[in-house]
Amino acid sequence: MNWSGMYTLLAKEVWRFLKVTVQTILTPVVTSLLYLLVFGQALEEHVQIFEGVNYINFLIPGLMMMNMIQNAFANSSSSLIQSKMNGNIIFVLLAPLSVLEFYIAFTLAAVLRGLLVGIVVYIAVQPFLDLPVHSWGYAVGFALLGSATLGTLGIIGGVLSTKFDQLAAFQNFVILPLSFLSGVFYSLYSLPETWQTISRFNPFFYMVDGFRYGFFGQSDIEPGTSLAVAGSFFVVLALLTLWMLHKGYKIRH
Repeated sequence: MNWSGMYTLLAKEVWRFLKVTVQTILTPVVTSLLYLLVFGQALEEHVQIFEGVNYINFLIPGLMMMNMIQNAFANSSSSLIQSKMNGNIIFVLLAPLSVLEFYIAFTLAAVLRGLLVGIVVYIAVQPFLDLPVHSWGYAVGFALLGSATLGTLGIIGGVLSTKFDQLAAFQNFVILPLSFLSGVFYSLYSLPETWQTISRFNPFFYMVDGFRYGFFGQSDIEPGTSLAVAGSFFVVLALLTLWMLHKGYKIRH
């Protein structure tokens, strides 16, 4: 492993999003607080999903995970498409880095951005709510898994896209629908049976549900099942990404 080279690429990706923290870190926090204000105030007195858990508390882990995965995707995908459009990706490709080292650096940067957004959202809601933590292991584990999965998916989106509007279409028609329909705002069992079945095919649902279990010790699906499904999805995406990078698909031409 070329540890110094991989660290340099990782540092470059981290500094890239830290230089615009208002856009990459603070904007998701404001968005989460607005969702909390609108949905929480409108439905607080009308919806109770888990016993002993009010709707606002139920909403927060979902919003945290949604922002983490969306920002993890945005980090790796935007970096790749910008490098491709500007033509400077050649400098990364010429560096003595293996495909695995390239993948790890980009994915770790996406995970760090996702976790940072999640932590800041968690801190921002503390003055207003007392959010319990049932299991830090499950909470942190699903946060890492969700961010890594979407960071990997972001690499795929960046590789497949040759223009910014193609990446925007990928995000708007794939990532946003899957994240909004992943149980962030509702329980699986509040849906009609047909939509419950459809939701079970959404891998984002298992990330959100498992992450929520870490806070309340309650979830729609057994956390072990969620971990198995989300973990399998990550492995498949990681193998696909490594294959695409090895082949140089749409980046070596």
